[in-house]
Amino acid sequence: MRQGIKGVRGKGRWIWETQCLSPCAVRLTPYALRSSSGFTILEIIIVLFLLVGLLGIVLPRISLGENLSSVGRRIVGTVRSLQSLAMMTQKTVRLYVDMDRGVYWPMILDGNQEKVPTDATWATPLNLPATIRFSDILVSQGKKESGRVDLFFYPTGRIDPATMHLVDASNNILAIAIEPVTGAIRMSDERIEPPRPLTIPDRVRPLLQTAGTVR
Repeated sequence: MRQGIKGVRGKGRWIWETQCLSPCAVRLTPYALRSSSGFTILEIIIVLFLLVGLLGIVLPRISLGENLSSVGRRIVGTVRSLQSLAMMTQKTVRLYVDMDRGVYWPMILDGNQEKVPTDATWATPLNLPATIRFSDILVSQGKKESGRVDLFFYPTGRIDPATMHLVDASNNILAIAIEPVTGAIRMSDERIEPPRPLTIPDRVRPLLQTAGTVR
């Protein structure tokens, strides 16, 4: 069977025809070939326009509420920012934490006065989401489950030791522990209990007393 391909020009464009001896004929035009080569720019723009419209309808209906992880990261960011603020201003910064209201805010100690940081970030107190609260905060003065807790940030970069426990509506726990010397911050989804004080066995105490009396 012989086949032949010829081009016929019509209305400013070529139309390709495939001819064969059998009673079949296939005509391929540039419009038919275009489907295998991809989309045009106009088609892509139309699709993007439709996607943007759908996102504008769907996104406002999606709940973007904060969870324990996001609140924990925000508190860690606050601690780091206040540590840098104390070192930069060379003044002690006090962080007030109102456990009952779930509110915390910093103040700069300037002599016998307290001043609000000039950064607009600290112009208003920061609030926890309604579904998250402070369960307890352990500081050097002891463990507190209500009331107000104060944390100090010193010009040397040192931070008061503290361990915070936050709880959400499902009783999930997030622990944030601040190391006093290194300033390292540790987060955990389990409670972080303070280290037990070192106890000296009774059989060792006489030896230490004897060693202390020897000069």
